[in-house]
Amino acid sequence: MVNCWNSYEQEMIEEEFEGALTADGFEDALIGFGHQFSHAIAVYDKDKCIEILMTRDGMSDEEAMEYFDFNVIGAWVGEHTPVFLELIKTPHNSEKEK
Repeated sequence: MVNCWNSYEQEMIEEEFEGALTADGFEDALIGFGHQFSHAIAVYDKDKCIEILMTRDGMSDEEAMEYFDFNVIGAWVGEHTPVFLELIKTPHNSEKEK
């Protein structure tokens, strides 16, 4: 189940990272904020977002990826649009996951 931020957490994020837009429903996939020029951008773990769609919405892997690519990554909402990070799988970081 996805944990939504409480009003205090949301207020802290909005204050600390003013202008950054967040992706509704993907709070558990938020891994941090990046900075570009003079503004903050929310950064999400793409694999975790796909996992959320599969678990929360009952989508298959293929359905979740198609939905995510079209409806989430494809949603440009300006310079503060969130970024969805794909981690590079290497022997070094794959070993940590085990």
